[in-house]
Amino acid sequence: MRKLSLSLGLAVTAPVFSTAVDFEKELLPVFEAKCVECHKAPYEENGRTKKPKAGLRMDAAWAIQAGSENGSVLKAGDPGKSELFYRVTLPHDDDDFMPPQGKADPLTEAEVALFKTWIEEGADFGDWIGNTEGKPADTTNSGDKVPVSEIQEVYKRLAGSLPELKEEQWASVSEAGARVARISKKSPLVSVDFRLSPEKATPEAIGTIAAIAPHVSELDLSKTPVQGDSLSILTETKNLTRLNLSQTEIADDALKHIGQLKELRYLNLYGTKVSDTGLKHLYSLPNLEAVYLWQSKATPKGAKALEKALPEAKVNIK
Repeated sequence: MRKLSLSLGLAVTAPVFSTAVDFEKELLPVFEAKCVECHKAPYEENGRTKKPKAGLRMDAAWAIQAGSENGSVLKAGDPGKSELFYRVTLPHDDDDFMPPQGKADPLTEAEVALFKTWIEEGADFGDWIGNTEGKPADTTNSGDKVPVSEIQEVYKRLAGSLPELKEEQWASVSEAGARVARISKKSPLVSVDFRLSPEKATPEAIGTIAAIAPHVSELDLSKTPVQGDSLSILTETKNLTRLNLSQTEIADDALKHIGQLKELRYLNLYGTKVSDTGLKHLYSLPNLEAVYLWQSKATPKGAKALEKALPEAKVNIK
């Protein structure tokens, strides 16, 4: 037996893998039991089409390689930069932990270790192909293009105005306790996530984002001690599309900074002290699609007013 210390801080005891991991025999059964039910080809149920969560399919090799609506989820050779691996190693009470609570059992320590080893070995699917339904035409010898989601088109547009971003440029952000990852393999856009070290999200730590502010497209500060004043950095993150501030102590004063984020699509304010007064700062956000307000100080009346100001947005308060 050997002890594996995972790059995301999870220590597990697992068997020594003397030969390369056989995806179809060893990992596929895990995915089928714990992932595929929510991540498979669209199907009809009770007269409605059920689509895979986040646009991610895990019922085929090509689909896993294609990624989700937010881009790549698997980086061969590097578990730390593979979104799939990151999700299964988050704290179990995190909103993005996979599989979600109540849907399936979490991966065991041995399964996580096996998954990590498989990625390190090159994420080879072997002879497994999986479900070819909906697979885009082979683009190698044709002019066909793999379809992309609307948000990927947004990322492409935002990335077009930015210079190249090298990993050493976000070193200070990583050292401050955040996980920084590219939105896609070569994109200059990145996500910044403090969830694995929430206690480190001090005003000074959050301030390190200034070094790469225009490149930050996703920011997660949920369950951190962030305060309204710390969010003044948001005025520099002009390309931010997703912001998670759930279960923090922020109040209405923080939303004056958020009101300047014209590219923002997703905003999570669950469990905050934000009230109807603060929501008025969001009226000027033309691209906002989803706002989460459960257990905040906002009222159904305030949520309805926000929906009236932003008719394309879905405001969730219950």
